[in-house]
Amino acid sequence: MARKKKMSTGKKVGITALAAVIVIGGVAGYATLGKKSTTSNVLNEYLPVDMTTQDLSQMTDSYAFEVAANVQQGLLSRTSSGSPKAGLAKSWSHSKDGLTWTFHLRKGLKWSNGDPLTASDFVYAWQRTVNPKTASQYAYIYSGIKNADAINSGKDKDLSSLGIKAKNKTTLVVTLEHPMPQFQNLMAFPVFFAQDKKFESSLGSKVGTSSSKQVYSGP
Repeated sequence: MARKKKMSTGKKVGITALAAVIVIGGVAGYATLGKKSTTSNVLNEYLPVDMTTQDLSQMTDSYAFEVAANVQQGLLSRTSSGSPKAGLAKSWSHSKDGLTWTFHLRKGLKWSNGDPLTASDFVYAWQRTVNPKTASQYAYIYSGIKNADAINSGKDKDLSSLGIKAKNKTTLVVTLEHPMPQFQNLMAFPVFFAQDKKFESSLGSKVGTSSSKQVYSGP
């Protein structure tokens, strides 16, 4: 039977020192990482797949929606328990029959490029999404909003007949075809977020294909 060789004191010290360096280095690295995360105003988020798009009318995958939820804001947002709360709209109400919803936007809202963010940006975004030319795969979720199905199917060519109107810069009125119990929650879903017509009009299909081809509304 082979005899085990005893480890020399020098080797033991060397291994102990190496272990200490690794541990201390790891702790120092972690501390530095922690320090950076608390002093920096930049949030780094890593995705397991390539980004598809940040075009709010075209996105379909969960990762795109996750990013949009971090850099955009809807009329409403959600509490930690999932119930609706104020977003870009500071207050909202609906008629007794549940068919007419009125949203009052916070004053002085701006896009990340400085453009004013108004009620008209929601009108543009919703009309763009239901427009069959946009070919949004999530246009179906607008079903129940006045004339959304007719417009998306091509039967109604008048985009302005969609049940959303900007009464003024900060007041938005939405008309439904029938009560929608899920309507409030939908207002926190990226497909219903505002879009900056002034910024997007010259981009065409390039909207949301890179950070320089998108503007942001929050948080």
